Amino acid sequence: MIDQATRAGFSGQDVPPEDVFNQCVRCGLCLPTCPTYVETLVETSGPRGRIALIRAVAEGQLDLTSPGFMHQMSECLDCRACEAVCPSGVRYGELLEPARTQIVRATAPARTPAARFGRAVLIGTLFSQLSVMRLAASFVRFYQRSGLQAFARKSGILRALRLEDLEAIAPRMSPRFFVAADQRFPARGTRKASAFFHAGCIMHVAFAEWNEASVRVLTRAGVEVVVPRDQGCCGAITIHAGEMERGRELAKRNIAAFERSGADVYVINAAGCGSALKEYGQLFHDVPAWHERALAFSAKVRDITEYLDEIGIDPNLGPVNAVVTYQDPCHLAHAQRITAPPRRLLAQIPGLEIREMEESSLCCGSAGIYNVTQPEMAGRLGRRKVEHVLDVAPDILATANPGCALQIANGLRASGRAVEVLHVVQLLDRAYSAGTGTFKQLI
Repeated sequence: MIDQATRAGFSGQDVPPEDVFNQCVRCGLCLPTCPTYVETLVETSGPRGRIALIRAVAEGQLDLTSPGFMHQMSECLDCRACEAVCPSGVRYGELLEPARTQIVRATAPARTPAARFGRAVLIGTLFSQLSVMRLAASFVRFYQRSGLQAFARKSGILRALRLEDLEAIAPRMSPRFFVAADQRFPARGTRKASAFFHAGCIMHVAFAEWNEASVRVLTRAGVEVVVPRDQGCCGAITIHAGEMERGRELAKRNIAAFERSGADVYVINAAGCGSALKEYGQLFHDVPAWHERALAFSAKVRDITEYLDEIGIDPNLGPVNAVVTYQDPCHLAHAQRITAPPRRLLAQIPGLEIREMEESSLCCGSAGIYNVTQPEMAGRLGRRKVEHVLDVAPDILATANPGCALQIANGLRASGRAVEVLHVVQLLDRAYSAGTGTFKQLI
């Protein structure tokens, strides 16, 4: 039974800041950009409706654990599209994440032992101990490549265990993992800078090819790349799941690792991770011992497309004769306000025809583990995105976030249409391979 004192309003640390929800003037300009509002046309499924709910809880007019409130805090994708268009500058993320943290704390006593164990393993172990994640990923890779996956799917075991949908959206593990182990890759030609490369958590086991292509393209651009072993998960999924304090512990590891590395910038090739890394200052706003360090750290974080656009790439690009459409990851377009750099990089590749899709920046429904926690809405948004992709008939869908790539690739497979899904940097890497003076680096 949840204590009644905990149910009424917010309490303790990580309370949504009152000045933020007081900024909302309820103009409604955010509504056409909100994925869940666009799908439902329900006021409480939009930003201003959710802000009103958060305020009602803060003022004690609504229980923190009321089903409607908890549903809306969970249904929100935290895509930040509302922030990008808000004329009043409402920092919506500073309301949502503390609200989720409060819900997690309030509902913890009522959680079943199985739910507690699952949360402890997923949030408390896999994302904090990457060696454990690699062990788990090795088992998944064996399952996927040994024939067990095909057997499980044909036999009906997955359906009987109600794991069919969850198994279908799991990423395919990379043939080899990209493990941070103090690697140092020298710049090709004149050295412009030194970059700390963030290997990621899911990225280093399921998208190792993205990391390898990123290192090759960065070194061709004249950047020395260092991959310190003492880095870790950015904390994004942990924070979005309402585990703010665990997220801070993960953040401290990355801040300290970057400080020790002596690198000029901290480069990331996953939009969701980049957004979290750039917001460490806000994460530590009430922790004086870490606030200034976090601000200094975040000022040096760059998305790889942003950074390559800034410093300039090796112009020796060969042709890639294909039609490509670019999908804006929410946390790149809305949270980081980066939309032009990826398109400028793609435009430099000879032979590439770029076709813009409708609603490129509307969320695809991935949002970390959203397609696990909210499968119905994730499915609706995924199908909407795939329809827009297919309308422009591309050969390749380019994006810059692993969650987007997984969600859209699964949707495209379900549609029966063959469209390759790649990171922008993979297309650059492909163009270099097709060009003159090809440079292959052993990683």
